[in-house]
Order: sequence, then structure tokens, then C-alpha cells
Amino acid sequence: MASSSFLFLLLLLVESSLVVDSAKKKVAGPVVNVTKHLSFPDFSLDNPRTVHDLRLLGSAKLSKEKSAVQIPDVSKAIDLRHLAGRALYSFPVRLLDPATGTPASFETTFDFQLNDSFVADSKNHTGSAGTESSHGGSGLTFIIVPDEFTVGRSGPWLGMLNDACDEEYKAVAVEFDTRCNPEFGDPNDNHVGINLGSIVSTRIINVSDIGVSLKDGSIHRARIRYDSPKRWIEIHLGSEGQEFFSAPAFSGFLDLSPYLKEYMFVGFSASTGNLTQIHNILSWNFTSTSQAFLRIPSEETCQSKIILGNTETPGGPRREPISNFLIFAAAVVLALAVLVSLYYNSKRRGDKPSTIILPENIQRPRPPNKPRSFTVNEVSCATHGFGEYEVLGSDYRGSFYRGKLPNGCQVAVKRFSTHFLNSNGSDGRRILKDICTISRMRHPNLVPIRGWCHDKGELMVIYDFFPNGSLDKWLFGAGVLPWTRRFKVIKDAAEALNFLHSKKLAHKNMRTTSVLLDVTFRAALGDFGFVLSGSGSRKFESAVSQAADVFEFGVFALEVIAGRRRSDLEMEEEEEKDLLNFAWRLHERNEKVKVFDSRMGSLVNLEQAIRVLEIGLLCTLNESKGRPSMEEVVDLLATDRPIPELPLSRPVALFPYSSTTGLCAGYSCAPFQ
Repeated sequence: MASSSFLFLLLLLVESSLVVDSAKKKVAGPVVNVTKHLSFPDFSLDNPRTVHDLRLLGSAKLSKEKSAVQIPDVSKAIDLRHLAGRALYSFPVRLLDPATGTPASFETTFDFQLNDSFVADSKNHTGSAGTESSHGGSGLTFIIVPDEFTVGRSGPWLGMLNDACDEEYKAVAVEFDTRCNPEFGDPNDNHVGINLGSIVSTRIINVSDIGVSLKDGSIHRARIRYDSPKRWIEIHLGSEGQEFFSAPAFSGFLDLSPYLKEYMFVGFSASTGNLTQIHNILSWNFTSTSQAFLRIPSEETCQSKIILGNTETPGGPRREPISNFLIFAAAVVLALAVLVSLYYNSKRRGDKPSTIILPENIQRPRPPNKPRSFTVNEVSCATHGFGEYEVLGSDYRGSFYRGKLPNGCQVAVKRFSTHFLNSNGSDGRRILKDICTISRMRHPNLVPIRGWCHDKGELMVIYDFFPNGSLDKWLFGAGVLPWTRRFKVIKDAAEALNFLHSKKLAHKNMRTTSVLLDVTFRAALGDFGFVLSGSGSRKFESAVSQAADVFEFGVFALEVIAGRRRSDLEMEEEEEKDLLNFAWRLHERNEKVKVFDSRMGSLVNLEQAIRVLEIGLLCTLNESKGRPSMEEVVDLLATDRPIPELPLSRPVALFPYSSTTGLCAGYSCAPFQ
């Protein structure tokens, strides 16, 4: 045992000498400046760079009349209230050196104009509301954000942040706010603020003190300059065609490094609330300079060694031979130790009878992400004893809890209820078998299963945690998902179902609550049904589950398009309470556009949205009357191939699934009324 420890120490000695040797050979490269410059003298549609280099999100458009970026889009929106948009440079800009944590220096100059809108006045307000709208709101921001697809909330959030933007969402903004929101610390309706990862400004400048009125309708010029070495920011304001005021509107120390990533997107965001205002960006220049270290190629080549050997000065320092000598000495000592160890081991074997000792249990190393079985104690520790503050949601099958494994991975734990396991003929062993089968599946649009727990009468499944939560919170919550993102979610869900079906599997719980969104808003299917509930389901489960997935996908697509749940008893009109029935009735009347979520405004590709709606209706046909497979659905969503003709009216439902009741008793559902 002593000889083994001695060997281990010698191995560490050799390794450390090698590390020291390699460290000495590393030469830090020179520091260089990486500069990025972009310039938009105007935003004319005649300039191809404008369309190519600018990414418009939400209610943002390029105004042909003004040659400007305009938020919101007044040409299409009927109601200009509660709209938000962004205009970003299409390509990421390097704003942080990750090796040193040094932010980039940058300077941006832009002309902007804030005009009151009377469109919403005349169409949507009466009385005092119409008068109030002329006072403008909400404001414009210059933003630095980590992605090019998130659209912030409307109203006082200025299109900068939304409900999904957690602490990991790094954002920097300089706001030009024309609405007073005391809850956010606004002093008045005419101020500039600096926002660091929050809608609450860390610095606020009352620009009325310097004689500037942001919403007077004139063209203003702003310059924001950040000096990285000094961590110093300056904000200047002026008018079009005139010099900036001699003194900056604000200057002071500001460290942006905690709020920056190496590459980020720059641009503008704006929003309207109950009050409306048109935000125009007329020109924009941006320049950034960041530090980077060049990497020096290794000198370990035969030619370089010969040159270095011939050019060494006699009597000069010779570090290389010293390092080589250390390695040689360590190797000699190691060889001697091995010989001594072999000698003593052979002598010991000669003194004792030879015996073979088998290890009691060989623990093979497990891949770090391979699904495994957890104990109840492990899951309980991860979820803080299934604490109420860790509850993410629940349904008739059980509850979801947020948890954190000892290795730091965040997980979501589905804990099946005892009532579910003991009723409806559910079999815990069958569910566990399905969990193990699904856990081996890997696809970008499937939520990975970390493991399961079948211990002490408990049955749980452990998923990866998705920080943006489930789709239903985005569809039916306060925010508004743009059509482009909704379409992407529908395609992602279709890809996931098609993959499962190709493996002879099914999801069996295709709902908006089962679709999870990651930080990039990629959709992934989770919360698998595993088994169909209901007595006698085992007999026909394998035959109907894939077809049921297609049916449920059709209803899911309608929910995403309409922005409402499949069954809403609070709807005023009786025919609107069941979404599937309502969609078929509008199809009969050729009024499918009325299904669309009105909150999306005019920013909808009508042709594309109607095509998706028709695919959704196609999926709800009887299996023998034209219901497609998921492979066909994926093809229809990805191409312009003609969609099979829909019947003029919804046929009687003969399949054991309906949009409101799930699995019906027996083999037929109630006919369409």
C-alpha cells in the first residue's frame, strides 16, 4: 500500500513538471483591438443594406415615406395600443472580452422623432380617453440584448423585457421615456434612464432641466459614448443639424461588464400602452472597439528548435535543459520505484498462498447524462422536500416541482398522484416501462428525461428544466407571441411527434402545457402521457395512440393560432366556447380569419396562418376520412404542397378523442352539434 502511494506521488511529480514545462512555453499573444462600425444615414428601402442588415421584430416596420424605422407599424395596425417592436442590427457585435472580463468601448449616434398618434384616438377612444391619447407614450430605447428574436412587453416595459426574461437574460438599455410610471421610479414623462437588466432605471435624467422636450414632435439627436478603460458613460442630446449641448445630459461611472456577453445584438425597441405614440428612428451610427489577445502558434517544430539552438547566446540562461533534466530525473525515480514495488510484491506472494479475491460489486462508470433511477430521498432533497415554493404546476395526474441535482443541473420533477396511480386502471409498472423507453430517445424537440423514481410507493419522472416554462403561459398570459414564433413552435412540435411516431412511440398528452420553451424559444415536447387513462384503454392503446396524437396536434395548432384554450366556458357566444367546433363553423362560413388571435394585430402572414389552420382542421378528421400522418403534416408545414381539400362541414366524430373531453367512453364520441 505504501509503495502504491509512493508511485502515485511520483506520477503527480512527473505530471506537474510537464505542466510547468508547457506553461513556460506558452507565450501570451499581443493585444489587438477589434473594431465594428455600422452606419445607416437613413433607412431607405432603396438601399439593399437596410433590408439585409436590419432585423425587425413585433410591430416594427420600415417607413417608405420617412425612410425611417417606425414602431409601431401604423400602416397595418387598426388599434395602436399595447404594441411593441424591435429593430436590431442583424449580426452580433463583440462587446466583451471573456478572458479578462473587459467590456468594449462604443459610441452610437442616432436621430429620432416621437410623434403623437391620433389613429387610435379616432378609432378606439371616446371622451377623455381620446384627449389623453394626445399626450403620448410610452417611449424609445437604445438596447443591447443577447438574442435577436425576443420581443419585450408593451406599455411601460418599452419592448425591452418580458415575463420570460430572468436573471440570466442580460440586457442594457438607455430609455427615452415619455410616460410617467411612478411604480418604476419615473420622475415625470420627459426623462432619460439607464437600465441594467431591469425595467427600473439605475440612473434617471430629467431632460426638462436642460430644456429638452422629447415628445414635442421635433427631431432629436442622441449620442451615447462608453469609455471601457474608465468605465465611464456619457449621454448627449441635441437637435437635428445642430451641435450637441456643450455639457452632457449625463456622465458618470458605470460598469457594464456584469450585464454583457461576448457577443450581443444592438438596436432599438419601443412600445405603446393605453396611450399611443409613433417612434421614428431616422439615422444611426454605431462603433465599438473591444480587446482581444492573438494566439501565438507553437514553436515546437524541428526547424524552430534548430534555429533556437543555433541562435542561443553562450552563457545565456538555458531553461529548456533544466526542465528536461527534471523530467528525466522524475522518470528515473519512477522506474526505480516500479522495480522496488515489483520486488516486494513478488516476495509477498511467495510468503502467502495464492488466493483470488473477487470484488463484491463492480461499479461501472456511468455517462454523466445517461438517465438513471433516483431514490425518494434524492428527489426530495433536490426539490426542498417537495416544497410549495417549488411547485411549477399540476394536473389530474400529479404535480410538477422545480429541483436542483447535486451536480448543479436544474430539473423538473413530475410526481404522479396516488389517486391517479390507483384509479382508471393505471399501472405504475407500465408507466415506468414507458418512462425508460422514452428516456432513451434523443431529439432537439424532445425534453430530455434525466431519470425516474419508483421507490416507497412513489412514481416520479425527472425532466430537464426549461427556464421559459410551458407554452400555455405565453399563449394565454399577459404577453403576446408574434406569429413567426408561433409558427416555429407548431413546426417544432410536429417534428417531435413525427420522430416519436417513426420510433413506433406516441406522446399521448399533446397539449400546450406539454410544450416547453428554452431560452431561445425552441419548443420541446415533455410531460409525456406514457399511458392512456380510462378503463379498457390497454386493449386499443397501441392502435390508436399515434392517431390520437395527430388529432390532438390539430387542436393544439388551433390553440396556438387563436391564442385561447380549446375549451373556454367564459366566452360570451355559445358557439365560441369549444374552439374546435368554432373553427369548423367559421370554415363553413369561409371566415377562418376570425379564428386568429386579434392581439397579434396585423403582423400575421395571413396566407401562412390560414394554411396552418387548415392543416389543423385536417388533423381532426376521422382517421378513415383523410386524417394525415405526422410525417405528412411535417411535409405540409415545410413546403407549399397543396393541402388536401377539407369537407365543407365537420364530419361526425367517430374517433375516441374529442377536443374537450379527451378519451370518450366506448368507441365513439358525441356527434358534432
